[in-house]
Amino acid sequence: MALGPNPKIPVHGWLALDKPIGLTSTQALGKARRFMGGKKVGHGGTLDPLATGILPLAFGEATKLIPYVMDGDKEYEFTVLWGEARDTDDAEGKVTAQSDKRPGAEEIRAALPAFTGSIQQTPPSFSAIKVAGERAYDLARGGKPPELAPRPVQIHSIELLTMPDADHATFRAACGKGMYVRSLARDLAVRLGTYGHVNQLRRTRVGPFRLDRAISLEKLEELSHKGAALTALLALKAALDDIPALNLTASEAQRLRAGQSILIRPQHEELMKTGTILALFQDVPVAMVEVKAGEFRVVRGFHF
Repeated sequence: MALGPNPKIPVHGWLALDKPIGLTSTQALGKARRFMGGKKVGHGGTLDPLATGILPLAFGEATKLIPYVMDGDKEYEFTVLWGEARDTDDAEGKVTAQSDKRPGAEEIRAALPAFTGSIQQTPPSFSAIKVAGERAYDLARGGKPPELAPRPVQIHSIELLTMPDADHATFRAACGKGMYVRSLARDLAVRLGTYGHVNQLRRTRVGPFRLDRAISLEKLEELSHKGAALTALLALKAALDDIPALNLTASEAQRLRAGQSILIRPQHEELMKTGTILALFQDVPVAMVEVKAGEFRVVRGFHF
């Protein structure tokens, strides 16, 4: 008999969900929540229904760390279908233009450096960006696609992986926040003298969360039937692997939990050059702190 989650048990931590195709991020979150329980749940970075891969889900106190995860670097593997422009810049949209031009591998590789580093990118009309208080995709669906301004994005690397046939090419890209793969595919195709859109998309990393730490909804449901769904939960600090840590004494932990600052001790001078710091007591997160006027001051506290 399925035990199911106990709503009275507080759930804090992360789930690295491998989102399946066909679900919105909100729908995937809802399914995971039913298996996991938890009163407060959020996700760190939206994936389109067409996309699969890493969708970090935050439970309980981990929701306070969502901005840190969303600011993290991301990696994608995606396939471009050449010869068709679509209004959504992916396979779900309507065809708006066509071309017989099919770029070759060397031609594609020669174009990639132009899309590496800090570049200007125009987001897709079908995106969640707000225009005069409305979502761009709502305007686009209403027949009035907005004119979105280009904005700077960072693409750390992009490489051509395979070309299964003349119509398709598969890439891997690593980037900073705010980069749209759909825009990248569209703009790359235009530079190559043709049209193109994203035919398949898989996110392989968000910040510290990678596919080797991910779990499918099917596996999560299986664990839920065994009363073991919470074994898939990652610790709250899993989202902060690259953030320096400050180990506290009991009295220091008490002060931070009360919202008070603590003095910087000589052994922690190296932390004065860092930004946000994770303060821990006996390996349990107490607060995110930052250095100000010779003290560690609370930016965000945790309550378990």
